[in-house]
Amino acid sequence: MAANVNKKKKGMGIHARRALAYIVLVIISFFCLFWFYVMIINATRSNGELQSGFTAIPSTHLLDNWNSLLHDTLPVIRGMFNSLFVAACSAVLCVYFSTMTAYAIHAYEFKAKKFISTFILMVMMIPTQVTALGFVKLVTGMGLMDSFIPLIVPTIASPVTYFYMKQYMESSLPLSLIEAARIDGSGEFRTFNHIVLPLMKPAIAVQAIFSFVSSWNNYFTPALILHENNKKTLPILLAQLRSADFLKFDMGKVYMMITFSILPVIVVYLILSKHIVGGVAMGSVKG
Repeated sequence: MAANVNKKKKGMGIHARRALAYIVLVIISFFCLFWFYVMIINATRSNGELQSGFTAIPSTHLLDNWNSLLHDTLPVIRGMFNSLFVAACSAVLCVYFSTMTAYAIHAYEFKAKKFISTFILMVMMIPTQVTALGFVKLVTGMGLMDSFIPLIVPTIASPVTYFYMKQYMESSLPLSLIEAARIDGSGEFRTFNHIVLPLMKPAIAVQAIFSFVSSWNNYFTPALILHENNKKTLPILLAQLRSADFLKFDMGKVYMMITFSILPVIVVYLILSKHIVGGVAMGSVKG
């Protein structure tokens, strides 16, 4: 009897903790999604309605704000394509070459292995702002101002992505598998492209999302490099729209542009989201 009572109490305790966990997750999810709802609601309201205060009920000015945004002097559609191009190229190159770097350090033994690994991690400590002046002088000297190349090529060297990939490989990529591929006559590039990359899909999906969002939201570096309106990305155009003078300032148009600019990020997240939980769990635990 006492054993049955203890089992029943333990079962009730597990159910209570599970219920509490679900309640906490629902509350956190609500607060995370609430701001997206506010953004979409505000995109349907006019500037006058926004000035009068917040309401949770959608208004009827969504198309008016959209038409006003399209007929603005800022090239919003071109800015969307510019941001998509830079973010997509940055994500692909960053993930591929960071994975290749992690594979080289994980699979090979050489004298400077520990030093190189430590040096890459040390680079993580250097803020982008510290190197901004030298970077701009270098780009100007190379004649690459108003070009997407300085925004894409430096993203190839990403210490954070390398570190994550290295941790993931240590937990999910046994060296015996690589040795078996070599014995079967597989070349290094073939081993990497056809064996390693498919095993790394969850980690690649996670880092592709992070790299894409980081490049998409990047304002600092593009603002230093891009000066022509047709080359500017959405964060720069959004900043210009918000800094308009009092007579031209339209908050409804600003919210519409924010909503417009966040949609590609949501789409990319939804496409790759099924890999996130597994990728984060595997990459955070060293086997």
